[in-house]
Amino acid sequence: MVKHNNMIPNGHFHKDWQRWISTWFNQPGRKKRRRVARQLKAERVAPRPVEGLLRSAVHPPSIRYNMKLREGRGFSLEELKQAGINHKEARSLGICVDHRRKNKSVNSLQENVQRLKNYMAKLVVMPKEEMAQVQKAAEIVQLVAEAAPRAVTAEDKKFRAFALLRKARADERLVGTRMKRALEMAEKENAKKK
Repeated sequence: MVKHNNMIPNGHFHKDWQRWISTWFNQPGRKKRRRVARQLKAERVAPRPVEGLLRSAVHPPSIRYNMKLREGRGFSLEELKQAGINHKEARSLGICVDHRRKNKSVNSLQENVQRLKNYMAKLVVMPKEEMAQVQKAAEIVQLVAEAAPRAVTAEDKKFRAFALLRKARADERLVGTRMKRALEMAEKENAKKK
């Protein structure tokens, strides 16, 4: 309600409401368009990896995020040296190089060296001059992370995700109360036996 000598609110906010909202009806169409574009890109770059260049695995800074693992900018010169890869050739082999990065941890160094060795074991280099190698390319399988959408089964329809989440949350919240109740029941049983 209005206080003091102020105007009585009488806003006409329903006028031309369609100008002030944004709809999202094109979301399924865009989703399909992105998926088709990814498939076309995979065909275009085949047999090269779809994700692009190989990047190092790094821990983000700060206490909040340092337990996580994410892709970094590139491999350090020390990692490339231990993996036996020339840092100038690395870029032509599809490996990112970050000359500024320093390895402060032996574990992360070994993880990234192993990552490089696994990559090099699977890598097939095809020189541009030798066109005979192109026939071999048909034998190479390109790894695509995304799988085609599957059909919805009867089991999927029966599954109640919200109820499962609510039950998990309740179980977590009531764990102390249930333990206390179980201890009290055990004590009562012991008292009856005596």
